[in-house]
Amino acid sequence: MARLANKKAVILGASSPDNMGQHIARRFMAEGASVLAAGRKAEVLADFAAETGCAWATCDLTDPASIDALADTAATELGGIDIALNATGWGLLKPFLETTREEIEAITALQFIGPFQFYQAMIRKMGTEHGGRGGSIIQISSATATIMLNDHAAYMGTKAGTNHVIRCIAHEFGREGIRANSISPGLTETPMTSDAMAVPGLNEAFLAGYPLGRIGTPADIAAAAVFLASDECFMTGEDLQVNGGLTLRRNPTNDEIAASIARAAA
Repeated sequence: MARLANKKAVILGASSPDNMGQHIARRFMAEGASVLAAGRKAEVLADFAAETGCAWATCDLTDPASIDALADTAATELGGIDIALNATGWGLLKPFLETTREEIEAITALQFIGPFQFYQAMIRKMGTEHGGRGGSIIQISSATATIMLNDHAAYMGTKAGTNHVIRCIAHEFGREGIRANSISPGLTETPMTSDAMAVPGLNEAFLAGYPLGRIGTPADIAAAAVFLASDECFMTGEDLQVNGGLTLRRNPTNDEIAASIARAAA
């Protein structure tokens, strides 16, 4: 069954090879959706479009004009927007007292202001009061918006902020047929985490926090996104903890990570 048949989807954050956005785009297309993949890297997007048959457009999430142009392009090329998903992010790991103002401003632009304006642009195309037919907004968040991880405060704070904005959208725009939800992975095997996960002992340090006994995959997140995007979903304003139960427990401390890496090297 094509659960997203006739749906028109914009996926922002799909311009790194085999990243989470690309996994979600592939799954959406397999479920019958027409997809426009977007991000900053034109060459990567063009290759992905040639491989999959999706549409593509460049977009800089920190540039309001670029976001508005993406919304216009998607509405024209797809014939409307039913699903708008933001999978962008920057995995800034920096001790709290060493995080600079410039870094705080940069991550706020990418993970709070940019998503806020992305939602605005998509709602203007999707809402029934604007001639649309409603739809689903999906934010890829993080388990660390809820539970702790050392040296991650700026990342965690901006992700938590976008989660609350999602709740505000759900509250205000449900009357226009718009649902808004977020998905919170834990540590996930993606290009953004590949260098860290290649360190012997690091995975083992995290595994103790996962009741289901394994680290998450992009396929896990894509499956949840299909549900949130589909007409089966009677849910809005929620943050789905798609992380194998991690938020029932915790991430490891820096000392625990260091000890696990040392054991692997011994």
